[in-house]
Order: sequence, then C-alpha cells, then structure tokens
Amino acid sequence: MKVAAPVSKKNLAALLTKLRRQRKRVVFTNGVFDIIHRGHIDYLYQAKSFGDILIVGLNSDSSVRRLKGNNRPLQKQADRAAIVVSLKPVDYVVFFGEDTPLRLIEFIRPDILVKGADYKVSEIAGAGFVKSYGGKVRRVRLTAGRSSSDLIKKLS
Repeated sequence: MKVAAPVSKKNLAALLTKLRRQRKRVVFTNGVFDIIHRGHIDYLYQAKSFGDILIVGLNSDSSVRRLKGNNRPLQKQADRAAIVVSLKPVDYVVFFGEDTPLRLIEFIRPDILVKGADYKVSEIAGAGFVKSYGGKVRRVRLTAGRSSSDLIKKLS
C-alpha cells in the first residue's frame, strides 16, 4: 500500500468546497515537521480536537533552509509529507514555499487556526485574517522537553 500524497492547492479548493457543504469545521496548522517526536504527536491531536478536518501546511525544503539554515531540513519535503499525512489526526498536507503560511491561510480560510503556545496571538501568521471573518485562533501548550532542536543537539 502506498502512503497518501500531499494535496495540491487546486485539489484543495474543490475539497474545501465539499467540506464546507458538509458543514465540517476545518482546522489549520503548519510547521516543518522535520523529525517527528512526541511533542508533534501531542500537538497534532490537540489541533484536531478543535474541529473535524485537520489540514497541515508543510514548509517546502527551500522555505525550511531560509528559516532554519542550510543544514535543514534533515528530510526532504516529500518524505516529511508522507510521514505527517500518515499520522492519525492529520487529514491533509499541503506545501507552502513562503516564510509564513499567510497566503495559504488566506486561501484555505480555516475555521480554526492553531499554533503552539510559544507564540503570542499577535505573532501568529494569519491570526488577524482568521479573526476578521469570525474564525478562531487557538494556542496549544507544547509538550515540555520535546523539540526537534533538542533531538538534533543530542544526535550531534
């Protein structure tokens, strides 16, 4: 059996129309998800608990390099997408190449936007936009002692 692939923006548009007709609450979050760890799993389950469908925006490889340096990502975007989309709480994965997912958020218009509690609402890309049409912004407490950066340091 082959792992599900990320959804294209074109296919996502049709999918979102169908989901809205079904009155599904769409949740969006984003990240690099380079080395999946317990913190990611906890975070994604919490994000999914806010709605019916969880869409994860995944930074493209070029976006990760700009944000985290030339040594990242450790895994190519296709591999990261295959891993993330196979996780139980995740319904769809879509790539974005910008430094923030703002344009993708504007395209998706999620009912709920989720980020980690390490961000202030004012720092969350798309928060103002989502609130402007009545959407909600939720911050999720991160699992203490679990981060990709810590894992990378241990492996070094």
